[in-house]
Amino acid sequence: MSVAKYNRAEELKAFDDTKEGVKGLVDAGVVNTPRIFLRPPDKIAEKRQNCHRNGDKVPVVDMSGIERDDRRRETVEEVRIASETWGFFQVVNHGIPLIVLEEMMEGIRRFNEQDPQVRKEYYSRDRMRKVKFNCNYDLYHSRAANWRDTLTVTIPSDGLDPQELPAVCRGNDRVQKKHVTELGDVLLELLSEALGLKSDHLRGMGFGKDSTMVCHYNPACPEPELTIGASKHTDPACLTILLQDQIGGLQVLHQNQWADVPPISGSLDINIGDFLQVMSNGKLKSVYHRVVSSHVGPRRLWGPLKELISEENPPAYREFLVAEYIGKFMSKAPDDCSCLDYFKL
Repeated sequence: MSVAKYNRAEELKAFDDTKEGVKGLVDAGVVNTPRIFLRPPDKIAEKRQNCHRNGDKVPVVDMSGIERDDRRRETVEEVRIASETWGFFQVVNHGIPLIVLEEMMEGIRRFNEQDPQVRKEYYSRDRMRKVKFNCNYDLYHSRAANWRDTLTVTIPSDGLDPQELPAVCRGNDRVQKKHVTELGDVLLELLSEALGLKSDHLRGMGFGKDSTMVCHYNPACPEPELTIGASKHTDPACLTILLQDQIGGLQVLHQNQWADVPPISGSLDINIGDFLQVMSNGKLKSVYHRVVSSHVGPRRLWGPLKELISEENPPAYREFLVAEYIGKFMSKAPDDCSCLDYFKL
């Protein structure tokens, strides 16, 4: 009996050469997680352990009313405590309209779920490109790849030509950038005051002028217990403003235990980066965080409920996306067969 030799380097290159990322695997219907994504046994065990059990929750900071001196002092104190003890907090009533946040999320979904041939045009590992798409920046160096694809947009201080963005992400990009920049400036002011400095101290050092938008897309994983959406890491930045969808999976390490960061509609997650920890001389904490994989992805598959399926009652329909159903519905003549006939097994 012969055993096939596993050549990780070859498998990584073959996967990378498809330029389709994890989304391509999902579209191909993989039912087992490819070996390049499988985490070592010790990391799988670590993922299952150290879940938060003491009831502590990630701090939530309400930013409403900070134009009033008394409310601003309260908010600065809340930001200080959260940044010193957690290094991570959520903000609500931050001034960015919900519709703007939803459009940002929808733009990323559109990019990842468009024709793969269009997506491939942006696939690159050239760090100098302002707009690039790839799967794992450290694909060839990590012990196991993360189950995610990423669109990265580097925005210089003088702005980015909208034509450099993918077509499906254009339209509201300037409005989105304006809102996020304004919030970033306010957060830098609050953090400056939390450190006992003048409110314009950090902004005066140039922070907030250049920014990078990192858009992670975590499709549904067939075996989420064997891989991870984002390995534990700290951020190589001053400050991160994070928008997560309602699926969740984000966790932060607090007191040596992983705590869930539950999605709150309209909220944003803020975490202190490595550079700000250094500048604060260790007062503010840059903490480990990660994203666990899930059977659920950014898109919903419709099909028979698993609880109703058995050998005696096998599925009568295959799973499908709403977009696929609508496409069939719009293309058929009114007196044709039912749309559901297309999905019968």
